[in-house]
Amino acid sequence: MRSFIVAGNWKMNKTLEEGVALVRDVLARFDQPPPGPVVFAVPFPFLQAIGALVRERPGFYLAAQNCHHEEKGAYTGEVSADMLVSVGAQYVIVGHSERRQYFRESHEQLAKKVDLALSRGLTPIFCCGEPLSVRERGNHVPYVARQLRASLFHLPEADLSRLVIAYEPVWAIGTGKTATAAQAQEMHAALRSLLARRYSPEVAQAIPILYGGSCNAQNAPDLFQQPDVDGGLIGGASLKAEEFAAIIRAMRR
Repeated sequence: MRSFIVAGNWKMNKTLEEGVALVRDVLARFDQPPPGPVVFAVPFPFLQAIGALVRERPGFYLAAQNCHHEEKGAYTGEVSADMLVSVGAQYVIVGHSERRQYFRESHEQLAKKVDLALSRGLTPIFCCGEPLSVRERGNHVPYVARQLRASLFHLPEADLSRLVIAYEPVWAIGTGKTATAAQAQEMHAALRSLLARRYSPEVAQAIPILYGGSCNAQNAPDLFQQPDVDGGLIGGASLKAEEFAAIIRAMRR
């Protein structure tokens, strides 16, 4: 049975003081462990402080928003997978659309990041998704399938099974637009079918596929009821404790 996951991606928001207050507020709303893993993907400078807050709380985990594709070296300003492990991160986001767009991350670089993260025991949250122009032409499924083939399909079955995939329609990120539940289900089912053809139905059924794209407390229950939507990668709504807690409670058990 695959996990149902909610991950909050803070992006470049909050000060350390604000971030600590936010996590404390979210944690205070749960007397019991959440229905599934809840992941805080926080800016690099916050990792240790936020990690200390979630370390003793079952069901809550720490993620970085990125890592470099090389083990170490003269890469000023970058952060390695080993550094993330050393401060307690358990997950890392790989291939977010903003990294692809603003930093021109290639399929090859993302494949290296996935490999390195897995080799260090991190769980990659691998992002994929299409821009509006591709969606309007009706080429969204082949476009996203190419992203998976180029960056993930070199993996053996055992390694692929350790991944989380996040489908994020680029046209719905930070725009207030959201894919309908039917559109999200269509893409998630297509990706699961692609995984089944490349690997096996058993592997495909075991991998969580999250939805990311202006998911909020209002639309999360409908999205999360779709059979192939296994939670969400949450942006702006993860910056508000009450709303993020409501999204967490919308998870299927």
